Amino acid sequence: MISAAGGGDNGSAQAMNDLCAAYWSPVYGFIRRKGHSREESEELTQEFFARMLEHGGLTAADRQRGKFRSFLLASVSNFLANQWDRATARKRGSGVPTLPLDFPVGEERFNREPCNGVTPETLFERQWALTLLGRVLDRLRDEHERKGQGALFARMNGFLTGEQERGSYESMALDLKMSEGAARTAVHRLRHRYAELVREEIKALVSDPNEVEGEIRCLLDAVGRA
Repeated sequence: MISAAGGGDNGSAQAMNDLCAAYWSPVYGFIRRKGHSREESEELTQEFFARMLEHGGLTAADRQRGKFRSFLLASVSNFLANQWDRATARKRGSGVPTLPLDFPVGEERFNREPCNGVTPETLFERQWALTLLGRVLDRLRDEHERKGQGALFARMNGFLTGEQERGSYESMALDLKMSEGAARTAVHRLRHRYAELVREEIKALVSDPNEVEGEIRCLLDAVGRA
């Protein structure tokens, strides 16, 4: 997806839309924490990704050069430091596409973060981790729905997010009309598949497969910050 977005061909616009849908929220939170207003941050986030596409910035996202997370953070930091012409960034109808970003959702995520003692970089790392885990949950949900197991996933989801206590297997079994043993097995398989998908998602964003475990530790550390 990253290569396609930087390719400059007919499919690059759609690839950029897909890329933005996946990774725009940490960028928006980083810009907000840098002191920009909500409206400025929306404009700058749009302009950041639009310029990446327009000028082929994503061609620099070579997997052999490190983590895409680090590349994106460095890119948006440089973007803000370079003092682009803000009047140009605010023009509409100039050939730069308006990307379909759900900014109210991004603002809600930003407002849920602690206000004191949180650097823009820390916020970016935490939002990156939450975005990645959210993508994995979406993939799990899609997998279950394709198999006609949407209700099962909805009932088990709490065992992944921590909203469901371990002692609630009996309640789950009653709700789904299965044995408690079958409920435990289903949750065990869900957790195993969840771990597989987390590793798969991270592996696609690092240059060396040996970095996966370290990225997982960074992810857990980022999620644990409050």
